[in-house]
Amino acid sequence: MAHINHKIDVSHKTIFFIAAFLALLWALFLIRDVIVLIFIAIIFMSALSPLVTRLEKLKIPRVLGIALLYIVIISVVSILVSFVVTPFAEQTTVLLTNIPNYLNTILPETGLIDKTVLQQEFGNFSKNALEVSLTIFSNFLAFISIAVLTFYMLLDREKLDKLITQFFIGREKRISNVIAKIEEKLGFWMRGQIALTLIIGTASYIGLTLLGIPYALPLAILAGILEVIPVIGPIISAIPAIMVAYLISPFMALWVALLYLIIQQLENHLIVPQVMKKAVGLNPLAVILAVAIGGKLLGIAGALLAIPITVVLQIIVEDLLTPEEIGDTEKKIIDG
Repeated sequence: MAHINHKIDVSHKTIFFIAAFLALLWALFLIRDVIVLIFIAIIFMSALSPLVTRLEKLKIPRVLGIALLYIVIISVVSILVSFVVTPFAEQTTVLLTNIPNYLNTILPETGLIDKTVLQQEFGNFSKNALEVSLTIFSNFLAFISIAVLTFYMLLDREKLDKLITQFFIGREKRISNVIAKIEEKLGFWMRGQIALTLIIGTASYIGLTLLGIPYALPLAILAGILEVIPVIGPIISAIPAIMVAYLISPFMALWVALLYLIIQQLENHLIVPQVMKKAVGLNPLAVILAVAIGGKLLGIAGALLAIPITVVLQIIVEDLLTPEEIGDTEKKIIDG
């Protein structure tokens, strides 16, 4: 039987392309922190862009409208911080200091859980509170960078659109349509998350205060922040509240668990559908996988940004799977 030799030739262009592609991936990995900042700025731009457009329709110059929005946002945040930071810092400090004692009270003497290790870890965390504070302040530059990037993106919104579409000759209109969809969905997601954070945080604070649970403010703020992480976040935020309530009595722990259950049910069936009805819907399994993958790749930032990144990928994939004729027809319908 004759042996057939298959010779595979790999051209220099193919080798160069693969090497360039791998180099690009490596470069993107090295600047991943910068990419995260840019993506966050894009989300904020998407959320604020409709407001800037409305101000423009009122004959307010774009740069002045953006400046007015920034002034309003900074004023609101400053007012909230002035009322919240002091009691939050005091209650959080006391809570972190007492966690080792709480663990000693709550954890059963089963031998299955090494309380000494847990107490030591929480004790180290509370001792390193100053280091945590310094880390927060060190990230202040990142927030300033995001604010500046968002400002210029809002100012040059149309130029950015043209800059991106010019790389897709012959498909400018369709790419512009995809960009508009992404901006719309990210804007809805951002505004919806801000609303959900405020609603869930306020509801948790009122409920915990009425039940007489100590450290209601930091526990409520934790619930509001973790609301950004769907499905998993509300469950995680309930655990410390139930632990604190258990110190009062097991019966009170049940009341707190019931409180969080009611808030979560209202969130799933009433608040989220109303607040996020225009945002893209994702399967709960896809959400959990996205959050897990995002957290593994980029830590906390990855978990928080997992959903908007998934939204962007979903829109891009849908566009790639949509025939050119249908995409053009959708564009005409949107325009007309």
